[in-house]
Amino acid sequence: MSDDCLFCKIINGDIPADIVAQTDHVLAFRDINPQAKTHVLIIPKVHIQSTRELNDDNVHYLMDMAVMANNIAENEGIMESGYRWVINTGDDGGQTVHHIHLHLLGGRKLHWPPG
Repeated sequence: MSDDCLFCKIINGDIPADIVAQTDHVLAFRDINPQAKTHVLIIPKVHIQSTRELNDDNVHYLMDMAVMANNIAENEGIMESGYRWVINTGDDGGQTVHHIHLHLLGGRKLHWPPG
């Protein structure tokens, strides 16, 4: 964990969040600035700064995040209509919190390109 990481503080319970789901390895909570009816952030419960830090030892967290995203999509009623996963990497990629996180967006028509 990182003492100055916003998402690590949420994992530790130091900052409240609207938690949607969690397992031993990943946590999902609603974005405080939603960009769609469903906007959930899914994070590993260990500090991985970005996709650049994924390796053979920790990539399983990404799989756990993906499975959780699909389960939440089903629970939110957006599985059939469609949804988007977004993982921003680095400043130019739009990453504002440097703890890898998957945005699950759905519940409205999403356009391309995203921005």
